[in-house]
Amino acid sequence: MSDSTVAPARRSFIATFAAAAAAVGLAKPVPATAAAESGGGTAFQAWLESIHGKYRQVYDATAPNNGYALAWSHVYLTTGVEGYDVPESELGVVVVLRLTAVPLALQSDVWAKYKLGEFYKINDLATKAPAVRNPFAFTKPGDLPFPEAALDQLIARGVRVAVCNTAIHFQSMRIAKEAGVAHEVVKGDFLAGVIPGVQVVPSGVLAINGAQRKGCTYCFAG
Repeated sequence: MSDSTVAPARRSFIATFAAAAAAVGLAKPVPATAAAESGGGTAFQAWLESIHGKYRQVYDATAPNNGYALAWSHVYLTTGVEGYDVPESELGVVVVLRLTAVPLALQSDVWAKYKLGEFYKINDLATKAPAVRNPFAFTKPGDLPFPEAALDQLIARGVRVAVCNTAIHFQSMRIAKEAGVAHEVVKGDFLAGVIPGVQVVPSGVLAINGAQRKGCTYCFAG
């Protein structure tokens, strides 16, 4: 392949990525919050500051993976109390949902509307059929091997959960194409459907970096 062929292709790729980056906010700084304007930092920085505990762990969830990131968070909290002989408040847990793990952060009405269980091949444990609700949050008996590992219960226990805004952009784009709906509509539904207590962060990789800078050890959760 000649240089004259490679150069236009490379320019086309860079232009495409730059356009997508601008759409999700990668090409510009994160908007400052009211706290930032008064010297308190961005919303992302404030979220990082909320990570508590002496013994800290971050789980990197790049796929649903049967909710293992949530199950392992529960196991860490449970066994950490015994292993370190400390109260649970001394155990800081962060879960970062990125790439195809985004649906774990969404309310059940979004799952039903866009058939996320079918799209992401996530089955309801009770019916064995594609899930029409989020089976990892606000669960029913029998949904999970560890009921305490439900997303909402972990949040109530102090676990910090982040969902990647960049992934929301691209996953909602995929769903929009599948459903034949305008991308901005699906993305708006995704953002509006984020479960309370889950922080939308500029990107998952940024959240992982920030959590590690705050003293979290890293664990890949699939």
